[in-house]
Amino acid sequence: MTSAVAAALARIDRIDPDLCAFAEVWHEEAREREADASRLPLAGMPFAVKGSAGIRSYTARRLIAAGGVPVGATSVPGPGTRWQTWGQGAHGRTVNPWRPDRTPGGSSAGSAVAVAAGMVELATGSDGAGSVRIPAAWCGVFGLKTTTGLLPSPDRTGLASPGLLASSAALAELCLSHVLDGYVPRPARLPVPAVYSPDLGFARVDPDVAEVTRTAVGGLVEAGAVRLMPGSCELLDPVEAWLAVRAGAPTPATERLRTANDRTLDAFFSRTPLLLTPVTPNRPHGHEGPGDVYSTALTWAFNLSGHPAASLPAGFTPDGCPAGLQLVAGRGRDAELLGTARALERHLPRSQPIG
Repeated sequence: MTSAVAAALARIDRIDPDLCAFAEVWHEEAREREADASRLPLAGMPFAVKGSAGIRSYTARRLIAAGGVPVGATSVPGPGTRWQTWGQGAHGRTVNPWRPDRTPGGSSAGSAVAVAAGMVELATGSDGAGSVRIPAAWCGVFGLKTTTGLLPSPDRTGLASPGLLASSAALAELCLSHVLDGYVPRPARLPVPAVYSPDLGFARVDPDVAEVTRTAVGGLVEAGAVRLMPGSCELLDPVEAWLAVRAGAPTPATERLRTANDRTLDAFFSRTPLLLTPVTPNRPHGHEGPGDVYSTALTWAFNLSGHPAASLPAGFTPDGCPAGLQLVAGRGRDAELLGTARALERHLPRSQPIG
């Protein structure tokens, strides 16, 4: 019988030259690790790490200790561009597995593609503005950004949090339970009270993306999985605050903006456990870049505020591009968020591995 690691390596060798999800593949090291992992909880489950430095991350080290086997480092954006929604693999530019003429998103580009194409079922990522949730949405997989500070992060700005990209929320929860000490699952009690915000009060959302997410939310309501609450969640556009924090140069004006949004979100989550939004205002763009649209418009507010957030596959736009539904919960409510995601994903369209 072919082992899971051998099968993953064979699939990578077969289809990655076309998708370019991996920057490095570790054939010998993976086989050696597998021999020592069979009796551990994850029993030799193959996974990928984000970028060449990903193997040294806290998340990767904990997964290895639990019996996970890293098979390679996935692509991240290469030099020469300011926009991060792309990747550079060993075989060339990373492509979206659903539409090769489109980007997979980023910066956890290769991680999302590797999971979407079934090369692995799990990959690590990091999310400073949407870098897990955006590629998860555009590749049709599950993506989680953890609460700021829940797991160690090398990002000195405090914007980036470790995350996971997985074939399902259930698998992400299983793996997080081996990464985070004391993790206790919190199964959702349906219907989950939630508010759906199509634009957070400021974003201009592509009508096709809006329709996919609106339909997904409607399906969740009809299935009895979600109960929509009255009210809304309207924020100030966080672009200037995020850019100032990333540059290490906040101003009184940007700090006031950030504080105002934090207060709005604190009030919101004091009365409502779940916020639903589209993950991105746009569909995957071409490889020439996003133009003047911020793909991060609906995600980076929660990097500033520190809330955990996830992307669930919501369906496809008419041109065959996946779109994601963003789930946001209160700070430190990662277990509740994952329990909710597990419950909701049963009622949303599942994307089959490509290739």
